[in-house]
Amino acid sequence: MLDTTNKRDPRYDILFEPMAIGPVTAKNRFYQVPHCNGGGYRDPSAAAEMRGIKSQGGWGVIFTEQCEMHHTSEITPFIELRLWEDKDIPQLRRMSEKMKEHGALAGIQLAYSGINGPNLYTKEVPLAPSALPIRTFTNDPVQARAMSKSEIKDLRRWFVNAAKRSRDAGFDLICLYGAHGFGIFQHFLSRATNHRTDEYGGSLENRSRFAREVIADMRDAVGDTMALTLRVSLDESIGDLGFSNAEVRDFIEMNKDLPDLWDLAQGTWEDCSGPSRFKEEAAQETLVRGIHELTDKPIVGVGRFTSPDVMAKMIRNGTLDFIGCARPSIADPFLPKKVEEGRIEDIRECIGCNICITGDMTMSISRCTQNPTFMEEWRKGWHPENMNAKGKSENVLIVGAGPAGLEAARALSVRGYDVAIAEAGTVLGGRVARERHLPGLSAWGRVADYREYQISQKPNVETYFDSKLSAEDILEFGFQNIAIATGATWRRDGVSRQHVVPMPIAEGAKIYTPDDLMDGTVPGGNVVIYDDDHYYMGGVLAELLVKHGAKVTLITPSAFVSDWTNNTLEQATIHKRLAEMGVEIVLNRGVTEIAADHVVSNCVYTDQMRQYSADAVVMVASRTGNDEVYHDLVARQEEWADAGILSVKIFGDAEAAGPIAWSTYAGHRYARELDGEDIGDELPFRREITELAAE
Repeated sequence: MLDTTNKRDPRYDILFEPMAIGPVTAKNRFYQVPHCNGGGYRDPSAAAEMRGIKSQGGWGVIFTEQCEMHHTSEITPFIELRLWEDKDIPQLRRMSEKMKEHGALAGIQLAYSGINGPNLYTKEVPLAPSALPIRTFTNDPVQARAMSKSEIKDLRRWFVNAAKRSRDAGFDLICLYGAHGFGIFQHFLSRATNHRTDEYGGSLENRSRFAREVIADMRDAVGDTMALTLRVSLDESIGDLGFSNAEVRDFIEMNKDLPDLWDLAQGTWEDCSGPSRFKEEAAQETLVRGIHELTDKPIVGVGRFTSPDVMAKMIRNGTLDFIGCARPSIADPFLPKKVEEGRIEDIRECIGCNICITGDMTMSISRCTQNPTFMEEWRKGWHPENMNAKGKSENVLIVGAGPAGLEAARALSVRGYDVAIAEAGTVLGGRVARERHLPGLSAWGRVADYREYQISQKPNVETYFDSKLSAEDILEFGFQNIAIATGATWRRDGVSRQHVVPMPIAEGAKIYTPDDLMDGTVPGGNVVIYDDDHYYMGGVLAELLVKHGAKVTLITPSAFVSDWTNNTLEQATIHKRLAEMGVEIVLNRGVTEIAADHVVSNCVYTDQMRQYSADAVVMVASRTGNDEVYHDLVARQEEWADAGILSVKIFGDAEAAGPIAWSTYAGHRYARELDGEDIGDELPFRREITELAAE
């Protein structure tokens, strides 16, 4: 059970002062801004329970993700909420009720996507301030047409209808989305997307007209019962045509009393939610500083806030009135309560890896590296702070202290098991302990730091270093449950996607893997990186090599360097950084063979060959699970009973390599399910299915 005794440090008292937002009052300054979760209209109960957990965790304001407020603007294939008709109200009411269960204000973000809405599902012609091609992540070959003035009136009415439905669904606040390039309000405000010559275009006053009209309409309809907030971009950062920070300030000064709260966020989603590799905490402070002098309305801003000291400073110096958090609220839904209870050291700090965003980008249930219970609160009944009761057995031996093993140890200790961790090395963290020293990844070390601290507080966990175990060792120890979390090793032979068998490598060729570089062996001269992994590792190692003086050529069969990081909103930034560092980036080409002084590269389309000189090759291909001890144990299964062994389980990278979030999830799942009932062929989670319409 949580200690609810208030032991708050007085320095943080300011974070718990109530504050009015129009006709409603937030109980504190912790403000969960809208964020995606991969659930949307497909998984409404899962999304509702996730928000409800944040209410338990003490947030003062909790928002939905963007909610499509009319069928003429939707962003299929991405899965968000929908409020197209009254039939959508019940699932949203379930969410608002969960949000308010512990005293939070419930907010809904209404979005009309304009030039970001291709309408692939509804097949409606997209509408926007001006006729322009649709701007999405997928370059859909579709254009929006310019709205007529009568259609602008229609859109104003649709916003009013959505506001009334939001009120009926039980929400206290409405956020009008005009940031990140995604919302119609930004499309009207920016000269890059508003080319109109009538009273809605041209001057800033004219471009502001639509926002003024909509807010006035909505205030007439629901304003005495709901607060109206406006989310605007702080700076589009696209040059003279963009909605610049200076013009944002002019807009706010011109309309200082327009919304009940100003929600300020960086121009693009990539800028606003940049990963820790490229963005520090409070990175948007300079863009927000001084805006409060232009309005008396409260301001919320974001910046991956993880430190209560930084949060308190932002309010104390008058920059912000509310601390806006999306990713930190995912990593630890109980962040406010832990600050209030004086348990700062128990906060699971966001590492800024953006794995949560990949759920939205891949149209799947989101994950969190730090919080494996994210989006499993309803589906599996997992609570971020509470574990299920201990089962019939008493003890567990965990072999390997990487992210999977550490999370399993932490969670098992909370359940009440006696846990022993056998680590072959001399530090905790496994891959995290090594990757944290690579360029830009220092924040990722929090994955190990949090778990190391938590298990250090548990008397039922023992850690043994320099303990590389054999099956014979394990059989002699007498533990009831054996958890194999021994990680994975990068392959040296090139087997991955292009090569399903080892590629030809000449004798004398110098081949290195990410493991070699992380162990301190960094080659020089002309170095070719062959990246058939496509996540962050190839790009990070290119930075490392350049910093050590190497001349780097990065070859990848993909059309993008670090292709999968399109899903973490950092691919363009990675490419730019590597190009500026002088890395030669070779796209759409593989490597067919490696000679002693060069590689042979093929075009993935034409198979045309080309040679690149190479004093060394860094192979970023696939990984092999370190599963030898597991298979040795399975081969001796007839000896388990005599050794007192009830179960042997392999999980994490040792079972199948993946991102770190997959490992912490696997470790947590092992801890939850130990000694559980055999469910046979049943689904291991709950889901919702579409109701059949009456014939």
